[in-house]
Amino acid sequence: MSNSLSSDPDGEVASDAEAEMRSLRARVRANPAPALVWVVGALVLVALEFGRILDGVLKLGVGLNFLFDGITTIPRWIEGNVAGFFSGETLSLVAGSLAHDLVGLLLLYLVAFFLRDYSPIGLDDLFEHDLSRRAQLYAERFILTGVLAVLAAVLLYTPVGGIVDQEVGAWVSVVGALSDLPTMTSREVIPNLGHQTPSGGWDGTFLGLEPKWAWAIRFALVWIYAFACFVWAWKGYNVYRNHYRELDWTPRDDTVRRFRNHYWGLFGLFVVFGFVVLALFAPAVSPVGAQEHIYEPNNHEFQHFDEESGEVVTVKHFEANLFSQSDNEQTIGPWSYDNYDRWMPLGTTPSGQSMLTHLAFGARTSLVIALSAVGIGVAVAVTLSLLTAYYKGLIDVVVIFLSDTIISIPALVLVMLILVVFQDSGHWLAEPMDGGLLLAIVLGFAYWPGMWRSIRGPSLQVAEEEWVDAAKTYGQTPRNIMRKHMAPYIMSYIMIYASLLLGGIIITVAALSFLGLGIAQPTPEWGRLINEGRSFIGGDSVHISTISGIMIALVVLGFNALGDGIRDAVDPEADIGDGATAGGGGG
Repeated sequence: MSNSLSSDPDGEVASDAEAEMRSLRARVRANPAPALVWVVGALVLVALEFGRILDGVLKLGVGLNFLFDGITTIPRWIEGNVAGFFSGETLSLVAGSLAHDLVGLLLLYLVAFFLRDYSPIGLDDLFEHDLSRRAQLYAERFILTGVLAVLAAVLLYTPVGGIVDQEVGAWVSVVGALSDLPTMTSREVIPNLGHQTPSGGWDGTFLGLEPKWAWAIRFALVWIYAFACFVWAWKGYNVYRNHYRELDWTPRDDTVRRFRNHYWGLFGLFVVFGFVVLALFAPAVSPVGAQEHIYEPNNHEFQHFDEESGEVVTVKHFEANLFSQSDNEQTIGPWSYDNYDRWMPLGTTPSGQSMLTHLAFGARTSLVIALSAVGIGVAVAVTLSLLTAYYKGLIDVVVIFLSDTIISIPALVLVMLILVVFQDSGHWLAEPMDGGLLLAIVLGFAYWPGMWRSIRGPSLQVAEEEWVDAAKTYGQTPRNIMRKHMAPYIMSYIMIYASLLLGGIIITVAALSFLGLGIAQPTPEWGRLINEGRSFIGGDSVHISTISGIMIALVVLGFNALGDGIRDAVDPEADIGDGATAGGGGG
């Protein structure tokens, strides 16, 4: 690989990652057949579920747009608060506008801080100068901030902004239309919601099959497709390792080998894989759609064969739910039809809705909240651990004091206090997912101190290594030292603690919803199902709380087992050998 100096003002050598990518492209060109076969297979898998993938991209775009809108409200919020401190109309207007512009520039500077490393043009390319490296670094950031400010002004105060909005809206419409394309596991391709005919057959279902068998075919295809994706991803890793990796062995090989022989960790991977598939394919797994069955049951109808009149009648889902409730007086148990011939594989809830639909979309709710909360917690913990390990001193003392203060309050109590304050005030953060976004932010805030304390030791240890001192001597900036030479060596610890924390967050979300402080109706959530079914435990409708409780316990156990497996796999001293069972990998 080339070691020639780059033109970066930090004076760094050419990126090892870029050199590796160049080398990888050359190796693929020399032997394209294995890579081509794998890419073709991957494209086939994508094509089979192309519409569902685009729908996920749209949902991600909606979330990012909501986040962007929230950030852009910060200057206006500060402007209103600053203007309120002054009594004079002119003075308050000037002070508020000044505060608005300063906060906006600060936000743009933060964006420039991260974008500067990816800018193709540096100060050296514009004109000659005799600035120091640090001065050049700040100058480039300020110039980039000015460019972003000009772009923001053009988009806000000229017709260009309207044109851009129209273009973006047009592309979103195109993607939305493509996302409506039927997929292999969509309800349009394999429908199971139909009605019986007077002759005893079925109309509106896949191939005229009974609804439970039509649903079973779609359900089986979901798991076959998910397993095929998993196998093909593993094949892709093996293709890279066998055909395109320069080294015959890397430490990752031993890590993978240890995990493959760690049966407790494999059990956790199997459970977590099932949980993720249930969440991602919730619309396909559910026997009845969530939109018409849970969110808007009064706006959607279906056809049902009325045996008394001998005719096919149209019924609203809301009406069907009322007469399909499981409340001990009447029970629609697992593997049965409700009173309107809707197939209920796991029975119905006290509100007459499908248990499986609730569990599938509840899994999606729990997964989004858990990943968001862990992402927030990990981002804060990693940033502070690197800063405190690199600078030490006062910043370390301040973070220790702050983390100890937060940890001194029981996490559940802290989360409940913050949730009550925001929910009672009707804050806009409490609207998405009926409180799910707020809960994710609060949980991330409550759990980052524990994550920080877990990785602080490894961060302090790597900060004293010789390669970090060499990078300082060479003149690299603190940010690049922390990003390139410190962060990669604590990633294994982050993976371990994050996987363990995911299970804790899922059970915390369920506990809060059980208490009525978590996810509000109608968004499905597992903890609320347990609360709704607890009064029926002694009767025939015991399945409501029992199935939900088993699902929560199994998923949390799976994440803990996966965390134990990752911990033992990344630890070279925990080599379990090829013939070991590793059944008790989690301690």
